[in-house]
Amino acid sequence: MDVKHQRFLLTDRSFANIVKRDITRMAESYGFSPTEVGRINIVVSEMASNLLKHSPTGGELLVKFTPDNAIEILCLDNGPGMKDPQRMLADGTSTTGTAGEGLGAIMRQSHTFDMYTFVGGGTVILSRIYKGQTEVPKRKSPFEVATVAIPKPNEQFCGDGFGIAEKGKQCYFIVLDGLGHGAAANEASNEAAAAFLVNHTLNPADNLRQIHNTIRKTRGAVGTIVHINLAQNMLSYCGIGNIAGRLFNIEGPGIQNTASKNIIAYNGILGHNIPSTLNTQTHEWNNYKLLILHSDGIKTRWDLSKYPNLHRHDCSIIAAIVYRDFRRDTDDSLVVVARTKS
Repeated sequence: MDVKHQRFLLTDRSFANIVKRDITRMAESYGFSPTEVGRINIVVSEMASNLLKHSPTGGELLVKFTPDNAIEILCLDNGPGMKDPQRMLADGTSTTGTAGEGLGAIMRQSHTFDMYTFVGGGTVILSRIYKGQTEVPKRKSPFEVATVAIPKPNEQFCGDGFGIAEKGKQCYFIVLDGLGHGAAANEASNEAAAAFLVNHTLNPADNLRQIHNTIRKTRGAVGTIVHINLAQNMLSYCGIGNIAGRLFNIEGPGIQNTASKNIIAYNGILGHNIPSTLNTQTHEWNNYKLLILHSDGIKTRWDLSKYPNLHRHDCSIIAAIVYRDFRRDTDDSLVVVARTKS
């Protein structure tokens, strides 16, 4: 499953037209109608304008086509943030003497809109526009799982991978990192993801053994498999290698004031060497749980305690914050955020 975002850096005004042109071509290649492409153009133009006006170093847009036929656009900056974001959403409100239509225009053109900001914390904006829809399609799944996947700078292929399967109250997914980076790492993670999907109903430990045997001819990969079972209110997982993760309980005080449990993996490399004994671990799961997993392109000592009310936002926003503030830029980066909603 290709979860890679296309990354567009906007560090000065000369890049704006190139970025808009390239995202327009992406939207057209996904089969969006001319009217829908026009809406996407407005969103991209306003995001680019906001980045260049309000962030001293600019920022970046992350764009991908989602499995439910939407184009997802994330706008990330490390600017000053906003004191009163709701006021800034009103048309005619501006801090730079302009028409003040930016955020309101983005919200109007989007089927799904979310924004996270605070003073000194920069801003992340999410826009999703669905192909052939007049409104957001009704959610059939109780699961919300979001990914942000970015190749190492100057690489075309992303060696980090992801696969997911859902059925009713069951959700199975795998988070992968092919060894190294580039095409060979991408091949290893893709083969591992495909092998996972063939046997996704196996318990995580047994599925990892099957994957290990399947990808022996590749460069190898590390990976963690997660199974969320709502019928039993249980999270099961097993991992090989340095996919890191934390499980939060966001009931009450929220993510910034709560302890987390680490998701621990075994040493080894899928396709090369794994322990002879693998056990699936379990934790209680409910609608107050939030799971974050990531590859080693993200620093392991990330801390969300200074991000008030982040847990109230879309999982894509949460993943984008972890990517923006804790990525290494020396490897591929993958962040996966999962929770359930009643």
